[in-house]
Amino acid sequence: SLYNLSHCLSNLGHRERALEVIQEAVNLRRKLTADRPDVFNPDLAGSLHNLPYCLSNLGHRERALEVIQEAVNLRRKLAADHPDVFNSDLSRSLNELSRCLFDLGHRDRALEVIQEAVNLQQKLAADCPDVFNPDLAGSLHNLSHCLSNLGHRDRALEVIQEAVNLRRKLAADHPDVFNPDLAGSLHNLSYCLSNLGHRERALEVIQEAVNLHRKLAADRPDVFNPLARSLNELSRCLSDLGHRERALEVIQEADHSTIFHTVCPI
Repeated sequence: SLYNLSHCLSNLGHRERALEVIQEAVNLRRKLTADRPDVFNPDLAGSLHNLPYCLSNLGHRERALEVIQEAVNLRRKLAADHPDVFNSDLSRSLNELSRCLFDLGHRDRALEVIQEAVNLQQKLAADCPDVFNPDLAGSLHNLSHCLSNLGHRDRALEVIQEAVNLRRKLAADHPDVFNPDLAGSLHNLSYCLSNLGHRERALEVIQEAVNLHRKLAADRPDVFNPLARSLNELSRCLSDLGHRERALEVIQEADHSTIFHTVCPI
């Protein structure tokens, strides 16, 4: 399908071509929907959901926001009639809408939207945890990020801890799939702990994130950027606790990782 082609192109770095292809899919589905909306609105909403990612990758953030808002509007209507079928799709589009709003500085609105996504996914995960816990963990991660940026530090810590707990369980069963997500949430957990003065615990957590990222980077050099970010955070935590020499060693490793990723892109 055109969507799968766009996804492959995007993953291979062909961003402009990926945008052209997903836009073609949207155009085709708009024509189909004009004649038979009851049949094709779900497909149109799906294509609209994927288009903002390609737009954002090329810096078209305002347009990305317009498109994901349209996807949310469609999926709200679908979920109103068939919540059991479409609430999960709606929650994913709300997650993407929150990201687009946040990127454009609409942080209060982004927080409202991601909270709505979490509320939906908590209900879904209560009934089918194996299916919906991955999405719930991702939304909790994003909710914590919004809360932290708006100064709600205690609540941000609670939420990111919940995301970490979920992702630990997921990674225990499927480490190849979920270890990258776990490492990302551990990174954010360390940041939240530092913000509240829990420096020793923050150091323990970011060291775990670095260890995970090292293993990932050994197999997939394209994840050196997350490794560099976690090394930077580890260096900061070490410095905060007075381990200056070790902090310097770590930040030099982070710089090397960034240079490697720039010179040897995947």
